[in-house]
Amino acid sequence: MVQQILYRALVSSRWLAEHVRANKIGPDLRVLDGSWYEPGQRDAQKEFRERHIPGASFFDIEECRDKSSPYEFMLPSEKHFADYVGHLGISNHTHVVVYDGDHLGTFYAPRVWWMFRAFGHRTVSVLNGGFKNWVKEGYPVTSEVTRPEPGVFKATLDKSLLTTYEEMVTNLTSKRFQVVDSRAEGRFQGTAPEPGTQGLEPGHIPGSLNMPFSNFLTEEGFEKDTEEIRNMFQEKKVDLSKPLIATCRKGVTACHIALAAYLCGKPDVPVYDGSWSEWFRRAPPEYRISKWNRNKA
Repeated sequence: MVQQILYRALVSSRWLAEHVRANKIGPDLRVLDGSWYEPGQRDAQKEFRERHIPGASFFDIEECRDKSSPYEFMLPSEKHFADYVGHLGISNHTHVVVYDGDHLGTFYAPRVWWMFRAFGHRTVSVLNGGFKNWVKEGYPVTSEVTRPEPGVFKATLDKSLLTTYEEMVTNLTSKRFQVVDSRAEGRFQGTAPEPGTQGLEPGHIPGSLNMPFSNFLTEEGFEKDTEEIRNMFQEKKVDLSKPLIATCRKGVTACHIALAAYLCGKPDVPVYDGSWSEWFRRAPPEYRISKWNRNKA
């Protein structure tokens, strides 16, 4: 694996608090709340309006996606992404820090991190521990609305960080890429239902391995240290010196796999954007491994 200098994928609450206190939030440093919750559970935008990190803007993943796709949260076009993040005051020279308010500590922030990287932006980091630990550690919050001056962002899709359905089908025979699925074990095996999605049965892509994304986080909600993450990959016999694709249900928690590999010095993990939501609906039955129908019989 070629060694290269990688931009810091994680920043601490202390680091960010120092920059907030020094009034560094602006064109060179933007903070985004990328929270999203299943409908009926929590209201991400309402919670953001009530309290957020000072200077932060809300990144609406419902808006910044391909709305014409039948699958959830597929990447938007280059122009759509560029216009959207430019409106948030972000340019190609901005360091972007992303967090979310999930009780786990981090859930959707790695997806936003990956989206920026997929569109050619390398200076992007995840707030380690998320908003949960920012509050727990006593750092300031506000309900004050930030209206940043628009920035000019040029987006260029890096296709090496994105995998399509057709490429996944080809990989079934070529086996060029290892495939790691970040969903919970029951959903991967087909013994537990897929939440919140009508008509989507659980299961997995043939040949894929299971590494639930929550295992990369400590009980407090921080990313585990690099050595522990590296050992987790080794225990699953995932070779980080070889090509690897991350998948999940809809291309969100797969980004935790990409982030974990990045922290181990592997920045080239693509995400199968359609993930199981697309695979289940497009792949023939023999390409869907599941215990679901047997359990229900």
